[in-house]
Amino acid sequence: MGSEKTNIDLSVIVPVGDRQADAEELYWEYKSGLAALARPYQLIFVLDGEQAAFAAGLRRLLTQGERFTVIGLTRTFGESTAIMAGFSKAVGRHIVTLPAYFQIEGGEIPKLVSGLENFDLAVGRRWPRVGGVLERLRRWAFHGLLAWVTKLQFHDLACGARAFRREILEEIQLYGDQHRFLAVLGDRQGFRVTELDLRQSTRDRFKGLYGPREYFRGAIDIFTIFFLVRFTKRPLRFFGMVGITTFGVGALWTLMLVVQRLFFDQSLADRPALLLASLLLVLGLQVFAIGLLGELIIFTHARQLKDYQVSEIVFFAGQAPEPGATQRAKAIAS
Repeated sequence: MGSEKTNIDLSVIVPVGDRQADAEELYWEYKSGLAALARPYQLIFVLDGEQAAFAAGLRRLLTQGERFTVIGLTRTFGESTAIMAGFSKAVGRHIVTLPAYFQIEGGEIPKLVSGLENFDLAVGRRWPRVGGVLERLRRWAFHGLLAWVTKLQFHDLACGARAFRREILEEIQLYGDQHRFLAVLGDRQGFRVTELDLRQSTRDRFKGLYGPREYFRGAIDIFTIFFLVRFTKRPLRFFGMVGITTFGVGALWTLMLVVQRLFFDQSLADRPALLLASLLLVLGLQVFAIGLLGELIIFTHARQLKDYQVSEIVFFAGQAPEPGATQRAKAIAS
């Protein structure tokens, strides 16, 4: 590992949560793969909470003269926060995230990093994948629903092996469980994203069962990403559609009740339908108003929002580029 921070090209972040392998075995596995890169790198472990057993293993490695950085968070904040905490100490131009348990073979790390030669973000896909029928069905349903709402096809977003250029996390602030959807958010931001097949670790075997809470949270996360990808800068399209539909149903229902009262002599007293129709009218107007408020907020802050990336700037002969423009273009296009 390079002794000078200025020589470090690659920063590797390992967020350590509740699911973890033996720290020493994991370290040697990853170190063997990183050594094959033959380039200076920085290794950062981020302990999301106490994680006493993993921390003890890291201390033993430090006493043996191994070199890496350990960041300990005061309590459990989640993997996205842990990644951002590690990124705050990363100095490399390229970033790699690896899980705290065995998902891919360490020897596949160079293949993952090589994806950055033509792309800005490379996410791993464990393939060939070992797993039962129920697990395959769960993955198929999750990624199928994600493809339906985002129009993007991925196969293993739960894989924590990712490689990306530093600009990714400079443009995208992760929070909650958004680390799983970094590829989707990166594509939305205009970065070039690819998925690479990596050999699954022989020790990657999850024999437990996910509870209903995990499926419910997964569905909510997909809805959140759907809104962020499709309607972040156009909230009125979402709230307006919902509001107009709700208002339209309420208006038609109310009109039907009025016709029944005027022409068919049906009383409106003690009819829950009138109350429900009126509620839909008011709710539709309120939802539409929320969309309008969102549009006003977006319009006010539009100058600060950037959802594109520049791949190249070409100047004609004799034109003087603004200071730093060429360097910025090369940094993104390289």
